[in-house]
Amino acid sequence: MTQERVVAVLVTPSAAAAAPPGVDAEAFLTAVAEDAYELVAGLDFVSPVVVSSVPGMEEIVWPGTPVVHVPDLSGAALVRAAFQALPHGEQAVLLSADAPDLPPLLIGKLFRELGRARIAVCPAAGGGAVALAAHLPYPAWAQTGLDDLDPVKALRASAPGSRMVAKGPGWHRLRSPADIGLLDPGLEGWDNTRALLSG
Repeated sequence: MTQERVVAVLVTPSAAAAAPPGVDAEAFLTAVAEDAYELVAGLDFVSPVVVSSVPGMEEIVWPGTPVVHVPDLSGAALVRAAFQALPHGEQAVLLSADAPDLPPLLIGKLFRELGRARIAVCPAAGGGAVALAAHLPYPAWAQTGLDDLDPVKALRASAPGSRMVAKGPGWHRLRSPADIGLLDPGLEGWDNTRALLSG
């Protein structure tokens, strides 16, 4: 019997930070969040969820997808609140909405790492994490946010054993207008962000 797997897209106001000049920040946030959600919703054998501190995210999801609201927290408190807000699941990935072009394979690799670890991290270029995967309930010793400089190091330092934290392949997040250049036009997906940026 396979474990029930959830992938949650975490939408916070900071997802608007990379909106380039001339692009509406709210529209940019909605576009990247919708792309991240569509990536997740297209995966096999997982249940998609949106966890948001931004109102209105019900508009971007397919019927039947849970949209869970959390307070506008930051750091480890936000990650913990997001994992605890999930309505179901035995294993979960929490994906930052500002990674609209993440290859779906990387989410699969995080779940594979959970075969040997309690938590798995997809590191972000420039520090932080694109996504965190964990067995539920989320471990009490995990006190790391997606924007912590070195979440793998921090989690391993707090874990009862260093092998309880695995590191998967990394990716990038869109955290400033300069990061728009990281988007690869040759990659499939991120259609809403692509359309918005092409004007």
